[in-house]
Amino acid sequence: MVGMNPATTPQIETVLRTLPHGIRLSCRVAGPEGAPVLMFVHGFPEGAFVWDVLLQHFAAPANGGFRCIAPDMRGYGLSSAPREVSQYRARHLVQDLEALIALETTDRQRGTLAGLVAHDWGGAVAWSLAALHPERMQRLSIINAPHPATFLRELQHSPAQQAASAYMNFLARPDAPTLLAEDDFRRLWAFFDNMGASDGPHAWLTPALRDQYRQHWQLGLQGPCHYYGASPLRPATDSDPGAQGVQLPAQMCHVGVPTQVIWGLDDTALPPSLLDGLAQWVPRLQIDTVSGATHWIIHEQPQLVIGLQADFLRPLSAGTPMARPAGGS
Repeated sequence: MVGMNPATTPQIETVLRTLPHGIRLSCRVAGPEGAPVLMFVHGFPEGAFVWDVLLQHFAAPANGGFRCIAPDMRGYGLSSAPREVSQYRARHLVQDLEALIALETTDRQRGTLAGLVAHDWGGAVAWSLAALHPERMQRLSIINAPHPATFLRELQHSPAQQAASAYMNFLARPDAPTLLAEDDFRRLWAFFDNMGASDGPHAWLTPALRDQYRQHWQLGLQGPCHYYGASPLRPATDSDPGAQGVQLPAQMCHVGVPTQVIWGLDDTALPPSLLDGLAQWVPRLQIDTVSGATHWIIHEQPQLVIGLQADFLRPLSAGTPMARPAGGS
């Protein structure tokens, strides 16, 4: 890692957390227990390991000395994977994060994270948690994950967004896990390679990381696909009204906590039009757009992401000024 001595780099452990409602989450953790907590939540088709560089950075004393935790969300990796699609509705996913926050924070922290960082599907859950339970976090940092109100608007009225999100209906199909596993996960690699993961200007899909993903996916894809089957926020089809049949109550949309949105502008699935009008729902908003970055910006430019987040999270550090990484913007 840039700017860190390997001998003093915080170690990452994998632990299993059992939540009061019976779900178990496999988590990557680093940093001192009792320190302010940063939680990192992944998206599809990823896992907790995608945050390792950020965990090691923010757990280091020179960069805030946070207690950092990244769960594999339900259905992923070694976490609990209920079989019923209904168990992946938003209320259950929010319940998982809220319960994990309560377990990981100290009595002194009163069940409040210093910051919640989330990407893609993790961001979708984080938006809901921040709207319904703002007391659970001091700050929210979202990476290429649309706010539900702007996503609903675009799915209902934008043919471009409807086309860009058509893949969601494929992933909601009962046979999607089987199809995704065919030919050594050919269709899953395409999600990455269609945005330059292997040959783009910020190519990142190394053989070692490819092996890590392959091992992760071999643990099961039914749970990850159930996220799409359980959500109505997808394009309408002849047999399913999808987003056209959805109305969101205002209390599910207003996010009052200080919020940062980092957005790779070359995300072909989630175009920047999803940022239009966002301040209506998120008044304490900071938007950091990144040209030449895609949906997979965490892999492509981790030091840039760290630099943007270091500025945003600096007031929350555990008493030590946070150094910006070399190469950050």
